[in-house]
Amino acid sequence: MKTNRRNFLKTVGVTGGIAVTGGLTGCIEGKSSPEANKPIIWDISKNKNRQTFNMSGYAAPKIDLLRIGYIGIGGRGLAAVKRMSLLEGVEIKALSDLHMDRVNAAQEHLKKLGMPEAKGYADGSQDLWKELCLLEDIDLIYVATPRDLHPEMCVFAMENGKHVATEIPAARTLDECWQLVETSEKTKKHCSMIENCVYDFWELLILNMTRQGFFGEISHVDAAYISNQKDINLRKDLEWRTKEFINRDGNLYPTHGLGPACQILNINRGDRLDYMVSMSSNDFVMEEEIERRAQEDDYYKQYIGQWKLGNMNTSVIKTVNGKTIQLQYNVSNPRPGTRVFWVVGTKGIAKKQPYPSRISRGGAWLKEEELKALEEQYSPPIVKIVGEMAKKVGGHGGMDFLMQWRLVDCLRNGLPLDMDVYDAAAWSSIVPLSEWSVANGSNPVKIPDFTRGAYKTNAPLDIEMSLGGGSTTIKKTINFDDDYF
Repeated sequence: MKTNRRNFLKTVGVTGGIAVTGGLTGCIEGKSSPEANKPIIWDISKNKNRQTFNMSGYAAPKIDLLRIGYIGIGGRGLAAVKRMSLLEGVEIKALSDLHMDRVNAAQEHLKKLGMPEAKGYADGSQDLWKELCLLEDIDLIYVATPRDLHPEMCVFAMENGKHVATEIPAARTLDECWQLVETSEKTKKHCSMIENCVYDFWELLILNMTRQGFFGEISHVDAAYISNQKDINLRKDLEWRTKEFINRDGNLYPTHGLGPACQILNINRGDRLDYMVSMSSNDFVMEEEIERRAQEDDYYKQYIGQWKLGNMNTSVIKTVNGKTIQLQYNVSNPRPGTRVFWVVGTKGIAKKQPYPSRISRGGAWLKEEELKALEEQYSPPIVKIVGEMAKKVGGHGGMDFLMQWRLVDCLRNGLPLDMDVYDAAAWSSIVPLSEWSVANGSNPVKIPDFTRGAYKTNAPLDIEMSLGGGSTTIKKTINFDDDYF
């Protein structure tokens, strides 16, 4: 029996306006043709406009004194204020949060360093942050709020003449991803998703070794974010997090593993993410935990029977150049935290976790002394210049400081950013695309080309990182024996 095309679309739960690539006609009608052997890949992206300006490799005019406004002064926001305030050429101009005590905590830190008091915005209003974005004496907006607020804040900041750096992910829908891209191109303002894992010392080492051809041609990367967050998922003070998980199933936090993988594979700079499939296990942990807590606290009764996020999500991505990425996400099982990062090349492989991190050029891991020699040979300039400083300041072992130092140094010296708006959009798009694939029987789905063809000629990320002499330094008044963090 022949299957009617319209009935097929209804069967997989896809509505009008969604394109399908591959040999759909040949597969359905039983025709023998080359097209019939191609995979069916669904294309759910709507935006096909031409690129108006290429932000990849774009160097905005340099800013000698970088004036920063912060939206969100919770755990990550306050830590970012503390680290940024240590840098020469930086002034914290404004602070915004729903809670005044958080703003006051940041003000106290600025006072301790002898810095001017920042303008403070906090009265419980959800829109007060817009006043901060309208200030004329701010160059960069730093967004550290719950995830659903990131896109609106980024767009508003850019439309009002500010560069913006946002916590991860930058967007939760494809429409929001496209809005970030189009706004950045229109305003020529940077929109950088601040993914700290690309600045971990091991990831930087392997990136540089890859650039030098040590591993040969890279064909595959295993990446993952695995963390036992059963308690955090249900914290009352993080209710936004609980509500997100009961309503979504996919990879909701892909960029810790995906960011380093994309930089290794030159994504958006010679190659791009093409399509993906995604599958989630059922939940065998959180619903049981909710029911247990509800017996002792009525607050949790509202979530009984509502949890949707599976315990383990596994997504597989293929690039236009034929490379693959396996991406996993698990935040509920009782297992040690693991940021899997395996790089597989034609001449060797590297793996980060489980520890110890290792490198192999054949059938066995290199010995410890051989590994140390490679680290000395291939550590990139940013580590040699800022690495020891970063370890003293801290933040996930120093990578948070490296990330923020690099952002400041680029903006102050008029250098392109390591993570641009196309990276923010592509890496974030895995969230909604994984949800779609999970909900539709793990069907393959296209990943939009947010560069709209420019990836073919965009220059690879410069591992030398054009350091500009590493001109951004720590304030001379800082004493690392003091308890700043």
